[in-house]
Amino acid sequence: MLQIDGLSLAYQRRQVLDAVSLQVAPGETVALLGPSGAGKSSLLAVLAGLQRPDAGSVRLHGRDLLALPPEQRQLAMMFQDHALFPHLDAAANVAFGLVERGMPRREARQQAEAMLAAVGLAGRGGAACHALSGGERQRVALARALVCRPQLLLLDEPFSSLDTDLKQQLLADVQQHLLALQVPALLVTHDRHEAFTLAQRVAILQHGRIVQQGSPAEILARPASSWVARFVGFHNVFADYAIPPQAFVLGDGQPLRRVLAVAPQADGWRVSVQGDDGPWQLLLTARELPLCPQPGSSLALGLRPEAVLRWS
Repeated sequence: MLQIDGLSLAYQRRQVLDAVSLQVAPGETVALLGPSGAGKSSLLAVLAGLQRPDAGSVRLHGRDLLALPPEQRQLAMMFQDHALFPHLDAAANVAFGLVERGMPRREARQQAEAMLAAVGLAGRGGAACHALSGGERQRVALARALVCRPQLLLLDEPFSSLDTDLKQQLLADVQQHLLALQVPALLVTHDRHEAFTLAQRVAILQHGRIVQQGSPAEILARPASSWVARFVGFHNVFADYAIPPQAFVLGDGQPLRRVLAVAPQADGWRVSVQGDDGPWQLLLTARELPLCPQPGSSLALGLRPEAVLRWS
C-alpha cells in the first residue's frame, strides 16, 4: 500500500502541494485529477524522487520512500510520449530494465516476450518501433513498465496524445491488465474521462489540496462544491446546487420556459432555456424532442427537486 500523509511543497513562496494525504491500496488504480498547475506533476516528482517535499511522509508497503534514492524505490513510470528506444525492437525495449539490473539477455528477452503477450502483443517482440501502431507502442510502454514487477506504477498522462477512439480502447485494455496483474497505480491526468474510466478511486486536486476523493460514482452523485461540479462536467451549476441531467422533466404539464439559444449537436441540440436562477443548459436528442426548438419559443420543462444536488 502507498500511504501519503501531509505532503507539502512550495516553489518560491507558491504552495504547490498543501498537506496532501492519499492512499493507494494493493491492486488499486487511483487517479489524481486536476487542472494544469494544481500540483499533480509535483506530487509525481516527489514520489519518483525528483523533488524533496518540505513536509509530510510517504510509505510504500511500510518502507519510508523519501529516505530512498530513486533507483531503490521500485517504481515504474509510463509517459505520454512512450519514450521507446527507436533502435531497439519491441522485446528489447521491454527487456532493457531487466538487462540493466544484471539479468542475462536471453532470460530478459523471454520475460519481455511473456509480458508482451500479457498486454496483447504476443508474437510482436521482433517488431521495430517504427512498424508499431500508436496503440501497440502504448502497450510496449506498459509492458516495459510492468516487467520489472514494480511495487507502484506511476502514469503521467499517458493517453493525452491519442485520438478519441484509440484512447477509449487503450483505457479499457490498461484497466484490464492492471487488474489482472494486481499492480497498484497512480494516474495523473486533467481529463475526467480518463480518470473515471481507468480508476477505481479519484482524488480531485485544486491549488495543491485534495478537495474531494471517492469512487467516480460517488463524486458524480455528490460533488463537494460548485468548483468540483463544474470540473467533473456538470453544465448547470449554481452557488449552492447543481442540476444533473436526470433532474429535468420534459413534457406536458411542466412549466413553460423560454428558449434562449439552440446549437446543433451530432445527435440533437444543445438548448439554453430560462431557468429559475439563470439559464439552464440541456442536451436533447431527436427522440426527446422531434423538432428543433427555436429561440424565443417555449419549452415545457420542470425539475425533480429530489434529484437536485446541494452542497450547502
